[in-house]
Amino acid sequence: MKWNLSHRCDPGARALADRHYNRQSIGADNFVPPGRCLVLKTVPTDAFWVTSWPFAEYVRHAWGGAWMCSAFRNEGGSLSSTLIREAVAATRWMWPAIPSLGMVTFVDRAKTRSKKDPGYCYLMAGFKPCGKTKGGLVALQLLPEAMPEASMPIGGQMELLEQS
Repeated sequence: MKWNLSHRCDPGARALADRHYNRQSIGADNFVPPGRCLVLKTVPTDAFWVTSWPFAEYVRHAWGGAWMCSAFRNEGGSLSSTLIREAVAATRWMWPAIPSLGMVTFVDRAKTRSKKDPGYCYLMAGFKPCGKTKGGLVALQLLPEAMPEASMPIGGQMELLEQS
């Protein structure tokens, strides 16, 4: 496991978030959507991941209730598909009850390297195309049966102690 638990205002992860194409408020302390979230970063802070779990009643797309990868950026040497699989495993550790729609992410074809296969690293991690958003983003989904087993991120045990 390369991921460490982090938080929605982590300065190192925020610097990576500021370089992600979907960042709406560059420089703002909080780089995570409102609601339930899991924020992960690597030890050298060369990658970060955010799983959001919005309540279905507040979602305006077809995958309400699914876990959302709302941000992922890898500027290091680790294989992105491996980091994605580990982040999904950490998400399962955080929330053992997997939503029936699994996990979804949206990819902007115009802002990614691979125009032919947008979200290529997600595809290599097991995600499958499942449609498009009203705004034209490619939707990729990882169903529960295709997910890796739950795995605790680095610092996970400390997180449990802090919640007591």
